[in-house]
Amino acid sequence: MPTDLTISGEDNPQDGSNGIRKRNSSLVVQGRVLWALVLREILTRYGRRNIGFLWIFVEPILFVGAVTAVWTATRTIHGSDLPIVAFALTGYSSLLLWRNMPGRCIGALESNRSLLFHRQVQITDVYFSRLILEFLAMSTSFVVLAIGLWACEWLLPPEDALEVLGGWMLLAWFGTGLALTVGGLSERFEALGKLWPPMTYLFLPFSGAAFIADAIPEPGREILLYLPMLNCVEIIREGWFGTKMNAHYYVDYVVVFNLVLTFIGLALVRQVGKENVQE
Repeated sequence: MPTDLTISGEDNPQDGSNGIRKRNSSLVVQGRVLWALVLREILTRYGRRNIGFLWIFVEPILFVGAVTAVWTATRTIHGSDLPIVAFALTGYSSLLLWRNMPGRCIGALESNRSLLFHRQVQITDVYFSRLILEFLAMSTSFVVLAIGLWACEWLLPPEDALEVLGGWMLLAWFGTGLALTVGGLSERFEALGKLWPPMTYLFLPFSGAAFIADAIPEPGREILLYLPMLNCVEIIREGWFGTKMNAHYYVDYVVVFNLVLTFIGLALVRQVGKENVQE
C-alpha cells in the first residue's frame, strides 16, 4: 500500500510535465513552420540572384530615402516647421508599413494552397508568415535608415524611443488586422484583390504621412482621427519630436479598433480555411 500511494502521488506531476512538454513541442513546431514559410516567401519573392533577400530591406530604404531627398530638396512640408528629414522618415515609413501588409495577404492562399496538405501547416501560418516578413522588412529599413541619417548628422535621435516603439507596434497591429480582413475577403470576392490597391490611394492624403493633425482645423481634425493610422503616426512623431509638436491621438480608440479588426480578420481567415478543407 505505501508503495502504491507513492507511485500514485508521482503520476500527477508526470502528467502535468507531459502536458507542458506537449505544449512546448507544439510551440516549437509552430515556430519552425512559420520560419520555413518565411524563408520560402523570401526565396519566392526575391530569389537567390543579385543581392537576393537583402532587397527586403533595400527596397523600402530606397523608397523612403528618395522621398526624404525630394522633400529636403524642394523644402515642401505640410502644416509644421518640424525637421523635414525626420518628418519624411516617420511619415513614409509608417505609410509603407500599414499599406504593404494587406497587399501581401491578397491571394496568399491561392499561391500557397498546396502547402495546406501538410498537417502542421494551417491557413493562418500562410498569412502570418507574410506579415512577419513585411513587419521585419519595414522595421529594419526604418531603423537602418534612421541610424544612417543620424550618423550623417541629418537627423536627431528620438526624444522618447519607447513611445516611438509603442506607436510603431500599434500601427503594425492595425496593419495586421487590416491585412487579415482584406486577405480573407479577397478569397471570397476576387474583385477586391484588384480594387484594393487603388482604394488605398484614397486614404493616403489622410494617413498623416504628409501632415500633422494639429495643422487641421478642429472639426476636420476630430473626423480624421477616426483613422487609426493617423493616431499611430501622431504617437510616433510625438515620441520623436517631443515638445516640438502638439500631437493629437486616442490610444484607447486605436486599441479597441485593432481588437475588433483583428477578430474580424481571424474569423474571415478561419472561415476560408474551413471552406478550403471541405473542398
